[in-house]
Amino acid sequence: MSRARRVALAVLLLPALAGCARKGPPSGGPPDLVPPRVESCAPDSGKARVPLDARLSVTFSEGMEPRSTSEAVSLAPRVDIRQRRWSGRELTLVLEEPMRANQTYTLFVGPSARDRHGNSMTSGFTVVFSTADSFPPGVLEGVIEARGFSVAGTYVWCYRDGRAPDSTARDFDALGLADDQGRFRIPGLPVPGSYRLWAFADLNRNRSFEPDKDVLAPADTTIQLTVARPAVKELMLRVVDPRAPGHVRGLVTDPTGDSLGVFRVIAISEQDSTRRVLAEPDARGTFDLKLEPGKWKVQAWRDADGNRAWRMDAEPASEVMHFRLEPAQEFNDVRLVLKRWGSAGP
Repeated sequence: MSRARRVALAVLLLPALAGCARKGPPSGGPPDLVPPRVESCAPDSGKARVPLDARLSVTFSEGMEPRSTSEAVSLAPRVDIRQRRWSGRELTLVLEEPMRANQTYTLFVGPSARDRHGNSMTSGFTVVFSTADSFPPGVLEGVIEARGFSVAGTYVWCYRDGRAPDSTARDFDALGLADDQGRFRIPGLPVPGSYRLWAFADLNRNRSFEPDKDVLAPADTTIQLTVARPAVKELMLRVVDPRAPGHVRGLVTDPTGDSLGVFRVIAISEQDSTRRVLAEPDARGTFDLKLEPGKWKVQAWRDADGNRAWRMDAEPASEVMHFRLEPAQEFNDVRLVLKRWGSAGP
């Protein structure tokens, strides 16, 4: 190829390359921190007369990580899924067998679904439909009050009264998912009927209940839905993580006039004195001790020599305070006032 022809070809290519460059994302832009969401589902929520072999699909707001998202999408009551097919942002479920007649189903997306940048859905998503001629009118609605864990994405398993959950089988009759305020809604329940609820917090987000890591807590009442009262909308489920630490928070003050050293706060277990938690308050004297459930004694002092141990004859200290902490319990506005002790401790 002659030099003149090579130059002409380069001139022709430059505009095309520049046009392609303008279509791409800007280099060095801000990272994607926006959680994905569900844009649409098929069938629509609240739809009845859904064919037993209906096409089930979920379309997301952005490109999703295929494996985690595929595993997070399922049906309740459980129907085995033979294949999960992706087409762009749309996921289609191919069922192992047709759905049952006269059955309400919940197609749900668990909070472990995430986009290609690693952002998880904040609370999951549910869509409820029925293969019956009409959509059942029963509704259970309420709030989960979570202690010791983040409530967003907590599952609410719904069973007909007389059935106990099998945590490995996902055999619930219906399902709800709590949003970041703890609100949940389970529509499409047959009326009349009696129902029990269990809250399942999948803390490690592996879609499986593990007793030493997750929380599974039953509601303490059976809920009756009748023709006259097909909806109950002010349910409150209080759920505590039994392994959640408690907190002792407050303020250290020193009216003695000393200024050497720094404030320190120590918590010592009353069951095992070798279990100790040491905190250094901030410049204002505020502190936050995170402690395992149990009995603790707490004291503050001014550590003048920096050895992290109290010298009662030389360093001001507070009285010892005693706390018995339940899981996720909080003691706030605790005041620890320093004073001089001389040779006699508190």
